[in-house]
Amino acid sequence: MSFQRRRYPYYNRLRRLLPLVFAVSLSLLVLFAFLSFLAPHPGDSDRLPPRVRHTSINIGGGSDSIKSAAFRVPRDGGRPDRDVWRSRNAEFFYGCSNASTKFPNAKAVTRNDRYLAIATSGGLNQQRTGIVDAVVAARILNATLVVPKLDQKSYWKDASDFSHIFDVDWFVSFLSEDVRIIKQLPQKGGRPWSPSRMRVPRKCNERCYINRVLPVLHKRHAVQLNKFDYRLSNKLSDELQKLRCRVNYHALKFTDPILKMGNELVRRMRLRSKHFIALHLRFEPDMLAFSGCYYGGGDKERRELAAIRRRWKTLHINNPEKQRRQGRCPLTPEEVGLMLRALGYGSDVYIYVASGEVYGGEESLAPLKALFPHFYSKDTIATKEELEPFASYSSRMAALDFLVCDESDVFVTNNNGNMAKILAGRRRYFGHKPTVRPNAKKLYRLFLNKENTTWEEFTSRVRSFQRGFMGEPKEVRAGRGEFHENPSTCICEDTEAKAKAQIESRKLGKKNKSTNKDAAAAVTVPNDVQSEEDEPDWSEPDYEEEQSDLQDRGLYNGTSLDYDDPSSTSDEPELEEMLSD
Repeated sequence: MSFQRRRYPYYNRLRRLLPLVFAVSLSLLVLFAFLSFLAPHPGDSDRLPPRVRHTSINIGGGSDSIKSAAFRVPRDGGRPDRDVWRSRNAEFFYGCSNASTKFPNAKAVTRNDRYLAIATSGGLNQQRTGIVDAVVAARILNATLVVPKLDQKSYWKDASDFSHIFDVDWFVSFLSEDVRIIKQLPQKGGRPWSPSRMRVPRKCNERCYINRVLPVLHKRHAVQLNKFDYRLSNKLSDELQKLRCRVNYHALKFTDPILKMGNELVRRMRLRSKHFIALHLRFEPDMLAFSGCYYGGGDKERRELAAIRRRWKTLHINNPEKQRRQGRCPLTPEEVGLMLRALGYGSDVYIYVASGEVYGGEESLAPLKALFPHFYSKDTIATKEELEPFASYSSRMAALDFLVCDESDVFVTNNNGNMAKILAGRRRYFGHKPTVRPNAKKLYRLFLNKENTTWEEFTSRVRSFQRGFMGEPKEVRAGRGEFHENPSTCICEDTEAKAKAQIESRKLGKKNKSTNKDAAAAVTVPNDVQSEEDEPDWSEPDYEEEQSDLQDRGLYNGTSLDYDDPSSTSDEPELEEMLSD
């Protein structure tokens, strides 16, 4: 009894506390339910992958800056040390592609019983490489070239033919001294002549064409090479390389309607600003699917991109983390914007964006637009009625973007596809206009850890990493990369003008040491050369290298090698097509 009396006060107090505990617990449950109701659904956060989703970017807040994560991004470019709208030393280099006196006229070498037809492959710019190389192939074979057929069956389903995109009469007349070109095969026995169809391996050189195609030409007199893209080696004689340049930079001229509309788009950008950047964003769903990169969007992203990848039966799925380390993943729109700000381009800069559907839509573009509010595309500076003649044809729409990007003061590419390569080479040939390509191998790590650094440190490292990736003279060693991207044989240096400028800079230096420092930098070829370890490995072996490798492994006996099935008529787009426009 005494024990029960001692415990009774304890139970009495416990009974009085129970209602209070219950009330507090119930309040916490109600609060948790309310917060859960206000919070976004988990699926909403997966709509954009983490590298696409952006941390809150606030403009203003009492200081003239944009606040992003752990560092503050200034509105201005902060680059007083150099002119961001021109390449250093550009005035000492120029395009030179005229044939020498040792290059015989087409009339002297063309055989009347040899006709070469070409069927190109891919989008506009991939087909452009095929057209350029087709002219050179015809010259190697001393054959008459039939105006190339454009690809109308693969991914883009564009019904345009050569004359809808390019001025065919100009093409034929400009190259008349180099290669004889006709618009269609002559009739044979009063009936249309059907050529023999075949393919050649990638990077086929002069010897390859002589060994493989010439015997068929001797026998059949007319040959059509199918899927003709990147079927010519990067390593040719100087005369043939210069012919490549004459075709690419002079003979291939867009039709008048395309030129007129493209020039009008450029004019409207110039009315808005003296200088502008053209950005080939290349952040479309198909590009991300093709790249095999993962942006952290969970199951939703995996499902969406996997569905797109099913278009390519031969596409191998690589390790996404390895792809990113190797520099094969496009930067997100926000990362492109941060890179440009770090390179010295302020929020007052006008940007023309050449892009299709951006993965993530407006939400994905929001950080880039916050950094650069003067944001335009052909759809925003031209009316629907003006674009209507081109809108149903992907190649014609791509041609408009090509013209604006070519005429821009600075061209920025977000991948190393066909359009990027061709424009990079063209801009080098016509005065080394700044062409920025992200050094994705090194920038990847920097963006990954940007929240742990200051803006000043970030800017310094971006500028360091981008040396050799800005389109300046001699930043790519001669012979490296695709010839369409680095036409070194066709770029000459004005050594006299350079020497004269160096003498003048020395004279000025005696009067003003600081001026001497700037002037010397302006006339000294920079050491900002691309490092091989920074370059993504996009290259394929040339024909001779491939044969040697196969012989070493006992897989090639020197007679024939089936690279492609000549009878194949599959409409599946080749892998390189997704790196096109």
